[in-house]
Amino acid sequence: MPFSLHFSPTPLITAPSPLSKPFFLVPYYHTLYAPKSPPCSSTEHALTHQGKQEAFDRRPEDSQTLPLGLRRDAMPSHVAVIMDGNRRWARLRDLPVRSGYEAGVESLRKIVEICCKWGIKVLSVFAFSSDNWFRPKVEVEFLMSLFERGMQEDTGIFFRENIRISVIGDLTKLPKALQELMVNLEEATKNNTRFQLIVAVSYSGHYDVVQACQRLALKAKCGLIEPSDINVSLMEQELETNCTEFPHPDLLIRTSGEFRISNFMLWQLAYTELFFAQSLWPDFGEAEFLKALLAFQQRQRRYGV
Repeated sequence: MPFSLHFSPTPLITAPSPLSKPFFLVPYYHTLYAPKSPPCSSTEHALTHQGKQEAFDRRPEDSQTLPLGLRRDAMPSHVAVIMDGNRRWARLRDLPVRSGYEAGVESLRKIVEICCKWGIKVLSVFAFSSDNWFRPKVEVEFLMSLFERGMQEDTGIFFRENIRISVIGDLTKLPKALQELMVNLEEATKNNTRFQLIVAVSYSGHYDVVQACQRLALKAKCGLIEPSDINVSLMEQELETNCTEFPHPDLLIRTSGEFRISNFMLWQLAYTELFFAQSLWPDFGEAEFLKALLAFQQRQRRYGV
């Protein structure tokens, strides 16, 4: 049955109440028709989610031990992930597609927690590609709702854990309320330094390169630069990954057994090490992530030399 989601105006993001205990991107929208949960600043909501927050309450100084074989000095600064296989995971279990996305969100929460524990600085995730707009309308609307509700409910964790959120992609296609929420969240967390989560929404590598070229062309037209000034450095300043200190992923992980990068960060992945996992994204956890990191640390990066 088709449905229509109505997005409420996005409130200005402020530091969360000490009572709020949200947890990172937990599956929250268990049916397509579930009513919105109370805001994360309420005591009732805080008590509801307190148990699932506990795993993220560990301080960095309590998490210095790495798994056997993993070297801190060889840890990638930036890991990118193509989170593939959510729909297949659901279909294999005779579950609705939305259940796959909800399970995938839980996997993302776990990987973010691991990144914070093990000292990875940046995680980029391909959450919604420009091609995904061609999926069924009900599925797209559910995903937009998932993004909105997840970010609203997890604002507290971003402040408490010193996490910076950045969103890249053509956001003009998103619902207005979601656009406002993402802009507010980016602004509110821009000075957080422990970890950066980059969420690619309505993104494609082609789009990223084209919009960078358009910006450079406009600067040349306005006389700010000469066409001969355009080089790799200027190009990278205009790419969407200019939001991070580490714009080039050291490691790209793609799940679900597919061996392609699907138009993700085409420029930025020029010298990235690639790891393809057989697990569907909702099944991708600490063991699979450790395997990818160990494989990365065993490689000799040559950068074309």
